[in-house]
Amino acid sequence: MKKNDSKSNESIFDLKGVDREALLYRVMPRFVMEIMRKYLRLHVEGAENLPKEGRALICPNHSGYSGFDAMMIAHEIRKATSRIPRVLTHHLWFITKTTAVPASKLGFIEATTANGLKFLKKNQMVILFPEGEYGNFKPTSKAYRLEEFKRGFVRMALETKSPIIPTIVIGAEETHINLSRLRFTKYLRGVILPLPLNVIPLPAKWKIKFLDPIYLPYKPEAANDKDLVYDICFDIQERMQKAINQELAKRDSIFL
Repeated sequence: MKKNDSKSNESIFDLKGVDREALLYRVMPRFVMEIMRKYLRLHVEGAENLPKEGRALICPNHSGYSGFDAMMIAHEIRKATSRIPRVLTHHLWFITKTTAVPASKLGFIEATTANGLKFLKKNQMVILFPEGEYGNFKPTSKAYRLEEFKRGFVRMALETKSPIIPTIVIGAEETHINLSRLRFTKYLRGVILPLPLNVIPLPAKWKIKFLDPIYLPYKPEAANDKDLVYDICFDIQERMQKAINQELAKRDSIFL
């Protein structure tokens, strides 16, 4: 018994090769997410662009303040590929055990470069929001206008030779309404906070579209080329903004 007691939580949950995230996904009721799919009348396009194996960096626009977009994207990836992606997440999730434990079991990891590289090098799919917290917590009055992308995701892709799969989400901006972004809280434990109007998600129609993968034809050392990294980042943001604008133009209504 002592030998068993000495096992780490990781090994205890690693039952027959099933890691903690996979175990949780099998045990917890997946129908909850399916109910949300129906509630949001979610339509998905481009799932064929998701790899069944190997590393990939999934880069969506960020919206709705709650992180609900991350959960829905991860769920759709699991459905399409039978793989559980890791989600680089705001460190606010990891301040207390109350939120850190369920977050880690859902595949959420703190958004650091080291974590992103770690899982990409393990041939995992990683979801990273290039806008960061500024995109997630932007007021709804600025809906679908991308905040300036942080360039770390380009460096990660270059260093690990990972394809980048730009992803757009339509509908999340209206599901959770954010009135403002409280900038002064940046000085409180490094946190920026939203000023939400609603907690219960509104039934806006959602669309998630996985765009064509981008394969960067450069050596890993190119990650140190600031000008190149900037140009790639700018180009991807332009592509995503154009795709968002096109989808908004095609949308006939928000809630009906």
